[in-house]
Amino acid sequence: MSVYLDYNASTPLDKRVLEVMIDVYQNKYGNADSRTHDYGEAARQIVETSRQNVADLLGVKKDEVFFTSGATESDNISILGLQNLAEKTGKKHIITTAIEHKAVLQPLNVLESKGYEVDYIKPDKSGRINADELLSNVREDTLLVSVMHANNETGIIQPVNVIGEELSKTDVLFHIDAAQSFGKLVSDLQSIKYNILSASAHKMYGPQGVGALVLRKKRYKLPPVTSIMFGGSQEHGIRPGTVPTALIAGFGKACEIALDEYASNISKYQKTRALILEMLSSSGLDFSINGDSVYGMPNTINVSFKGINSEAFMLATRQFCSVSNGSACNSHSYKPSHVLTAMGLDSERIESAVRISWGHDAILEDDLYKFFRAARSL
Repeated sequence: MSVYLDYNASTPLDKRVLEVMIDVYQNKYGNADSRTHDYGEAARQIVETSRQNVADLLGVKKDEVFFTSGATESDNISILGLQNLAEKTGKKHIITTAIEHKAVLQPLNVLESKGYEVDYIKPDKSGRINADELLSNVREDTLLVSVMHANNETGIIQPVNVIGEELSKTDVLFHIDAAQSFGKLVSDLQSIKYNILSASAHKMYGPQGVGALVLRKKRYKLPPVTSIMFGGSQEHGIRPGTVPTALIAGFGKACEIALDEYASNISKYQKTRALILEMLSSSGLDFSINGDSVYGMPNTINVSFKGINSEAFMLATRQFCSVSNGSACNSHSYKPSHVLTAMGLDSERIESAVRISWGHDAILEDDLYKFFRAARSL
């Protein structure tokens, strides 16, 4: 079995999280919106405890947290759920970046087809956008700015703190896709000013299929985001449908663990990063790191191996290490990375790029040695 190095796609489930979920599945199977009996009340209490856990991790209020199926749904609600506000105010200009996840880019494509205007800010070769350039595009009719916290392919952290600080002085809404940083860059997220945030549980040792949409209050009012689905009043009408109590319980437990352990986990990420970079340097391979590591997440490296096609690379090394060449959501398309393309990298470098991402679990040097030895044979 190969060593898993694709944590940006999905992490393993923490055993402590699984234990909580099993207990809920077996013993607390009521519908959290069934208010007429104890089974429903027990499920509701689990959901509300988990909501508080998410709020505590982010340093927000409990009633600002809404459960969804994951960051993709949260991103869609964040963008498509503002159409009523846009129609009411006439503000139909949106600013984002060219390196966003498709969960942001594709809903924006939908709005463009309806007459909205979207500006896409490109990064430089560091993989990081210029905050001043983005802010200079803000206009009187700007409705929303949407910027990911950390890029899923390169791990490069974007200047959302600067952008959030400036936008807080305006009435422009600011959305952060925090899928990759949630549960990791905890102190950073607690200090950033934003109106809307998206997160997933399965990127931080929680279960797949659940996430959060965070709507921060301003002058005691939530951002005027409306549901994009219909069929119930769950989650205060933001997201209809029976809430998955066990998944939410697992999400809450993962948040509780992350709040307790994130500081020590960062040091583990950094230790593994140093090991991988050391082995890369001594591997004899001709490689280039994509993106400026000064701004990089401690658990992600995007690297191009000169003269080695990424698809061939992954096939040759899959028995030793599981890595990817981009977002899992695009893994069947085999199109050049839109992120690396936006950074201005040449086609050869893009086609030879792979993403290595890891967790706080220990990585065995022997597995990495076999991995790089296989790469040298190409």
